[in-house]
Amino acid sequence: MASETAAPATARDEVHAFAVRYLKEWTAAPRPARHPCDPGIPVLAHLVADRDTARDAVAVWARAAGRGPAHPALHDGGLAGTLAGLRLGERLHPPLRRAGDRLAAHLARRLPKYRTHGVAFPDYDLISGPAGTLLALCTGRPDPADLRPLAAHLALLCDEPELPRLRTGQYARHPYLSWVQGRINTGMGHGVAGVVTALTAALRRAGPDPALTTALTHATGWLVRQAYDDDRAVRTWPGAGLDRPPPVTAQPRQAWCYGAPGVAWALWDAGDALGDAATADWAAAAFGTLAEHYDETFHLFGDTAADRLGLCHGAAGVLCVADALRRHARLPAAAALADRLVHHLTTRLPEQPPAHWSTDLLNGLPGVLSALLTATAPAPRAWLPCLGLR
Repeated sequence: MASETAAPATARDEVHAFAVRYLKEWTAAPRPARHPCDPGIPVLAHLVADRDTARDAVAVWARAAGRGPAHPALHDGGLAGTLAGLRLGERLHPPLRRAGDRLAAHLARRLPKYRTHGVAFPDYDLISGPAGTLLALCTGRPDPADLRPLAAHLALLCDEPELPRLRTGQYARHPYLSWVQGRINTGMGHGVAGVVTALTAALRRAGPDPALTTALTHATGWLVRQAYDDDRAVRTWPGAGLDRPPPVTAQPRQAWCYGAPGVAWALWDAGDALGDAATADWAAAAFGTLAEHYDETFHLFGDTAADRLGLCHGAAGVLCVADALRRHARLPAAAALADRLVHHLTTRLPEQPPAHWSTDLLNGLPGVLSALLTATAPAPRAWLPCLGLR
């Protein structure tokens, strides 16, 4: 898309023009989208300065909002994702505020019967569980009282230093997830890092709370103890806790969902919120090892553009984390990596919006474009709780 020598301003202008064209084509396309509740379209729309195009896209998205699965998930088409979309969309289409208020009240005050031992991902995580619901509430102007029930549940799950309540117990015969049965997931999407970001968000918005402080102290301490240095000199984390030896060789997955980017951010932000400079500094140093040794030819892989470029697995997610650490931690290594990834992404976007990419935030083109628009100039950051960022 952008030439190898494109100036940053030119690259941003091209990304913005691409995003406007994408939203226009999406608005005119046949419905429904695969996940009509996913916040990808309203996230991108609220970042686009062409207000007519953005309003039209949000209006079309809103017609289908709430027609997906009824589960309270932030991603994968759930109601918390609908809430995030409504909160961002109301900035362009104010009538959506009433619907958002009703849905926020429902999600905050009618919690499912979550397990507190032998858990599955929907009992705690960011993508499908209460950590994501709490973060979706934070895309608006949450009443601290609305955050406390979800935060209390997550705090209960972290009531002991070794986090035994977060050991999964529902995947013994699962064809893809049996590897995590009886283990504690570390990652941002399905693991402790995502829980930490939600508890940190609650602490920042609801104020001091001994239970949250204790839970965060337990969870951050546990994450620090799971870290190891791989043979590329990157301080990283396994997919699940170190109840077995870590991999001998470096694993390529260094992304928002697993590995150093997401976990290091979760630790830095929690340390910052707690006034724990030692943890924050340790996390910043861990991210610095990634930034120094990050290799696009090794760490970005997969058969699809979503894998290589998207928010969940790819370059856009690492860019969002690096940008957050650049802005909040003032970390030079994060700034340098963010600049590299902006260039990497802008030189790999197609000339035309591809029909085969989904509109999902985590895996679709809206997430990639939103990451670029956020990282390349002053832009609204209200959508970043969808990733556990700010």
